[in-house]
Amino acid sequence: MTAPADTDSKVVPPRLAILGPTASGKSAVALELVSLLAARGRDVELVSIDAMQVYRGMDIGTAKPTIEERRRVPHHLIDLVDPGHDYSLAEFRDSATRVIEEIEGRGGTAVLVGGTGLYVRAIVDRLEIPGVWPGIRRRLEEEAERLGTEVLHARLRESDPVAAAKMERSNTRRVVRALEVVEGSGRPFSSFGPGLDTYPETPVIQVALRWSRDALARRIEERVDRMFEAGLVDEVRSLVSRGLSRTAAQALGYKEIIGHLEGRTSLVEARNEIVLRTRQFAVRQERWFRRDPRVRWFDVGSDPVSEVAPRLLPLLP
Repeated sequence: MTAPADTDSKVVPPRLAILGPTASGKSAVALELVSLLAARGRDVELVSIDAMQVYRGMDIGTAKPTIEERRRVPHHLIDLVDPGHDYSLAEFRDSATRVIEEIEGRGGTAVLVGGTGLYVRAIVDRLEIPGVWPGIRRRLEEEAERLGTEVLHARLRESDPVAAAKMERSNTRRVVRALEVVEGSGRPFSSFGPGLDTYPETPVIQVALRWSRDALARRIEERVDRMFEAGLVDEVRSLVSRGLSRTAAQALGYKEIIGHLEGRTSLVEARNEIVLRTRQFAVRQERWFRRDPRVRWFDVGSDPVSEVAPRLLPLLP
């Protein structure tokens, strides 16, 4: 993905992006910041940058803002499509651009909140995004299930070694996407990627929350347990009965519960696998954001709301 040639100056960027790994407290910090800014007469609306919160009904497992929180503060890019739809990065970028323009057009301030790193870059840097080839993708996904993702990764190493070197062999979604683009476009997936290796100037202020590894691991485990208590298993059972797209079915937390419902794992095993995979995902998220020198890090000791939110006020005078 590259920055597009079109640099239409009328496109208004968001003012601030609050980033960080899952369970780091991004949403809580954003809500507190909105309250602090409201006291100063500022109207702020939050734009969720989460690849899975776009799906209706995927509430507990994606830690969506509650109905009460959404009533307090306008939230956008949540509940956009049914979970049977594969919502693409290009669709997300276009929706986000439109929403941000609308917020700024009515005199408000758009603040991004999320942990899906590629989606953040797509908005902040207005990336060019390769097309989609659903037929090719379906075939590759079936091959991944039948042969294993590592086989497809080996194929990617032959056709696009640069792209293969940048992704884990077990990351089915990314490997399939890269091969889809190679086959569909006739170009290496990495030929769209120089924009991810450069960090141009941007008016968007990006901040990220950072915990110690052990503290974040505890927060993740506590969050997973709360999800189970809130009814995660019933939520997944209901979604499966309605039909899930391949993308939605691979979502963290949902994939493991589906395995349990299909009799492949016990509930305890599913819970432990969710905790483990979420910890691994949080590490990958932090590494992604650490690569971007434009991101300002705020270390958190115990309470992100009191420790971080007031320090963000000067960034939005």
